[in-house]
Amino acid sequence: MREFLEDLEAGKQLSDPDPIRRAQLQSKLPLPKRFYKAASVEEREGSFAVLLDGKPVRTPGRAFLTLPTRAAAQLVADEFAAQEKEINPVSMPVLRIANAAIDGVARDPQPAADEIVRFAGTDLLFYRAESPAGLAARQSASWDPVLDWARKDLGARFLLAGGVMHVEQPAESLEAVARHVAARNEPFRLSALHVMTTLTGSALLALAVEARALDAEAAWTAAHVDEDWQIEQWGEDHDAKARRAFRKADMMGAVALLGALDDRA
Repeated sequence: MREFLEDLEAGKQLSDPDPIRRAQLQSKLPLPKRFYKAASVEEREGSFAVLLDGKPVRTPGRAFLTLPTRAAAQLVADEFAAQEKEINPVSMPVLRIANAAIDGVARDPQPAADEIVRFAGTDLLFYRAESPAGLAARQSASWDPVLDWARKDLGARFLLAGGVMHVEQPAESLEAVARHVAARNEPFRLSALHVMTTLTGSALLALAVEARALDAEAAWTAAHVDEDWQIEQWGEDHDAKARRAFRKADMMGAVALLGALDDRA
């Protein structure tokens, strides 16, 4: 079973960014049987290692899988413990974030930070429906409080646009976002924020959740105002529903990791 751990660490069963495609690819491969009895956490030199039957897990880059708080490491251990007869890596979002943090972001945090700021330049929350009135009202109700938070807490004012026509945002507002993100350059925190940003299409939603100005469910709902409106009008596609469920699991994994990073008990 060591071969499976190496495949898991190398991401071979998570080779497509689309969650449905990942599941389809994985369905063509036999899932390995669970081979360990227990997943645990052990403090090692000020960090917390994830262990399987007392043996440390490694990342794709061959680093030890260690996290900065016991609570954060326990999330990963719990993902391993939750595997039943077979091991399904698709169901382990915190592990994937942790691997990315250790092997990628820790070595060079700037690309992840820059991408979050780029999202802020074309954030989902800026582009409003001109009609129907009901959709426009829902967007305002979900999105305006987040823009108010950004104005008050980040000192960033943003311009809104009707439809999808690009609007250039004030440079000073993007600089304010960049400063805020730069202050959150711890690898695990930045990795979680990056995941939340790309999943929602909104840096501001991700940052508001991290600041506890918005809860995770409200952020997820806000990210899908337009989609939910379309579902109400035309019904829901089965594949789209499954894809959204996968993406929400990844989102909630990132949110849980953020909370665990703040738990220094």
